[in-house]
Amino acid sequence: MAQIGFPRHGAPLASPGAPLASPGATLASPGATLASPGATLASPGAPLASPGATQALRCRVPLFSPEPPVPSVKMLQHKSRLERQIVGSTNRWRFPKEPFTGDLLALSQLCKARSIDFNETLKNPDRACISQIHKLLTEKLKKKTVQSTEADVILECLGFKWELHQPQLFQSETLARLYLRALSRGSMSPLKELEKVLKAQSSRKGTEPAPMKKMTISLRINDPLVTKAAFTTALKSLYRNDVEMNVGDVVGVLASAHTLQFDALFQRCVTFMISELSPNTIKSFYLVGCKYQEGQLTKACEQWLQMNLVPLMGKKIQLRTIPRELLHKVIMSPSLFTFSEFDLLKTMLCWVYLQQNHKAQTFPIYEAVLTYFSSFPRNCAFLERDLGQGLLPLFVCLRLHSINRGPDLEEVRHVNFFPEAWLIRIAASHFRALENGGDMAQVVDLNTQALRFGMLFTQEYTTHSKMISVYGFFFELKGVKHDGTSYSFYMQRVRHTDVHYPPWLFENSPVSLRAERLVKYQIGARVLVKDRWQEFSTNQITQKFGFSKPSCKSHVLKFQTVGIPIYTTFAFIFPLS
Repeated sequence: MAQIGFPRHGAPLASPGAPLASPGATLASPGATLASPGATLASPGAPLASPGATQALRCRVPLFSPEPPVPSVKMLQHKSRLERQIVGSTNRWRFPKEPFTGDLLALSQLCKARSIDFNETLKNPDRACISQIHKLLTEKLKKKTVQSTEADVILECLGFKWELHQPQLFQSETLARLYLRALSRGSMSPLKELEKVLKAQSSRKGTEPAPMKKMTISLRINDPLVTKAAFTTALKSLYRNDVEMNVGDVVGVLASAHTLQFDALFQRCVTFMISELSPNTIKSFYLVGCKYQEGQLTKACEQWLQMNLVPLMGKKIQLRTIPRELLHKVIMSPSLFTFSEFDLLKTMLCWVYLQQNHKAQTFPIYEAVLTYFSSFPRNCAFLERDLGQGLLPLFVCLRLHSINRGPDLEEVRHVNFFPEAWLIRIAASHFRALENGGDMAQVVDLNTQALRFGMLFTQEYTTHSKMISVYGFFFELKGVKHDGTSYSFYMQRVRHTDVHYPPWLFENSPVSLRAERLVKYQIGARVLVKDRWQEFSTNQITQKFGFSKPSCKSHVLKFQTVGIPIYTTFAFIFPLS
């Protein structure tokens, strides 16, 4: 920046012969006039400066200009800047009607103004612009009847041509980008071209639609899940919200919605798939949820399988289709429902059997599964073989210490599935517990190590009970339906002489004569209501159970629900007493 100095009092303005500026220096933009026409710089006859100051006359900027310099033509061709708009109590930047310019501060303030996630918008900033265009089109064209107008866009895709209309097209971000790109050919601003189209439509008088030049756009799809039928359904959904979907096509429709970036349809598909989870759909729905990173769908699949792995899938041939990754997540979950740990083990053994025997067309009986694993040489357990090495992470998650019935332990030992070290560890834990009156010294965490027993309370029950025996202590698990929507669940200790069950059920079971038993327990229930899981649970409670009331009875879990069936889990451990 040039600096102007003031001379001392009495000092000359410049020495004789000194130039007012260096040769060739320019003090103003080209084209600036030295002075307005007719302006007089000095009185007649007065010299402008000393003889040596002739180079100052070459300067293009007047020392005193009565009028401001005229801006050059280049200055008038500046880029459109961000506009400021008042939103609420503060001013926020909004984008002009052009694609994202790279201004992250403007993008952040825009997201705050619209209450949308900044990180998600940052992945695709133009999405905010396209949604604004769609809103504009909806407002301008909501009164038009699409059925009576001629299509103005032709979409070429999957070897076919579809005729579409401009307002509906902008519900899809993919088609909107293709349309704007086609519109911008030969133009610097596609949105200005779009505004021209809208103005031409709105200025047209009468009810007849304005004649439109058809524009062709092309879309290449590489997703094998997108079929012609599914893509047609997706395009229909641009015009109607009630397009019917079926279980067989919904995966393709979801894939089409993902390709089109048609959020409303994508969410409709997710909701429909959650409501249609079953043994036949669990695999495909889970895999497509993982492929498109749809957390809501994958979580719903996991929750459904947590409740239905043992009671439902454990009896279906579709058990073989469950992906290993999903199975691992489910059996690790504290929310997994199972009648007992031995029932979960039998389900897992059947899953392994079906993985190894691909030709099996029907669900195997349990004896056939035992025979298969027992057929391997006994010098090496199945999990120690090459076939079973990859399955170790699955079976490590099982709570094998919860299997305490004599007949069940005999099957575990003779099935030739687990390494010898595992069997020794299980037997040692049971021996120590029996030796110490039931105390489980190695089991401390109720969420990950507790013994768990499940009760499935179905529609036909008004009361339902189940008897269990653990280290000589007998408990009755009970559920009661009070009215149409009210239920209660609890557990109580009973004497072995009061057990009204067949004698063979607890044959060779030990009997403890201790008057009290310290128990840490939790009772939880889950029920599906309108595709959402309701959860009810007691706190983790530590209580001494005796034989007489009230000490023989646990806290009662009471709740109301309209759903059925109810998946109830009783989890407990015997802490050191």
